[in-house]
Amino acid sequence: MRRIEFHNRVRELKEITKILDVEPSLITFVYGPINSGKTTLVSHLIEGLPEEYVVFYINLRGRFISDYRDFIRVLFKIEREKNYKEVLKTISEISAETLKFSGIPVAESVMNALFKEKSYEDVFEFLEEYFTTIAKNKRPVLIIDELQVVGDLKIDGLLMYKLFNFFIRLTKELHLCHIFAVSSDSLFIENVYSEAMLDGRCRYLLVDDFDHETAAALLEGHGFSDDETAVAWEYCGGKPVCLVEMIHADNREQIAKDMLRIRVTQLKDLLDYLDYTKPRITIGEDEYAVEKEDVIGIISRFADVECINDEGLNRPAKYFLIKDNLLFLDPAQGTIKPQSRLNLLALREVLRR
Repeated sequence: MRRIEFHNRVRELKEITKILDVEPSLITFVYGPINSGKTTLVSHLIEGLPEEYVVFYINLRGRFISDYRDFIRVLFKIEREKNYKEVLKTISEISAETLKFSGIPVAESVMNALFKEKSYEDVFEFLEEYFTTIAKNKRPVLIIDELQVVGDLKIDGLLMYKLFNFFIRLTKELHLCHIFAVSSDSLFIENVYSEAMLDGRCRYLLVDDFDHETAAALLEGHGFSDDETAVAWEYCGGKPVCLVEMIHADNREQIAKDMLRIRVTQLKDLLDYLDYTKPRITIGEDEYAVEKEDVIGIISRFADVECINDEGLNRPAKYFLIKDNLLFLDPAQGTIKPQSRLNLLALREVLRR
């Protein structure tokens, strides 16, 4: 199978390395448009860490979490042949390489005990002790991918607030563990950004699509001519997943046109759908109807610009377009842009018609 190599994330890797070089003090939220390479960046980072780090990576993508037991199952990984002390000894004392775990390893007896307790406080108390033990010899790093999956989960109160308080304790208060929360849900990141309890307790790292220079260098490395590079940039911009499609294609210009045609059809269908129904969007405690004219009013703003200010937009329509992955909101900059170059071209094509 032909694979595309990891490509030029020097700025992001340098920033993350600086974070890891000092004691934990802030939660790091890694965000960006969909398919911009956030998970790939995290995976590459994990592979290159020095041996004193131990990484716990939890990917919530596609995981169904509806109650306490689901949360525990996702968080932990059972080491069936070991007791609790053996698990900690393995993590704390092995020094040949950076240890990487999909989930937090625990003995089966510990998992059973946590199931019986049915309290988040017990889980967080256990994890604090767990990371305290590991931090005596190693530098623990906890990475949670697609954190927004548990954003609305309520079990004895909103889980996200309990998680945030726990993360703050591990970082700002105890300086025990580096924590990275990764998300492509920009509405979730907007809520995080406006959350008072996180003020001064977290930082934000944007992983955006490639700029022109980076995208061109990637394509040149795969034998693209100047004309082919121009076509790829026109249709894909710097979206990594789209550029990979172009790299693998036999007829590169045709595949680009096909991708745009599909996107235009999807957008036309969405607008047609709004002729027949008014989706409901929840903002705070209230529900609002999404009006087609408000949706068109927002997408019309992109007729001759690639990025607009977030202020003054109809909020239900804006949230609808973001939830449908047509638009990306950057709360740190207060700006909105299409999730991809293909989306931008599709919006403009539909507006012309």
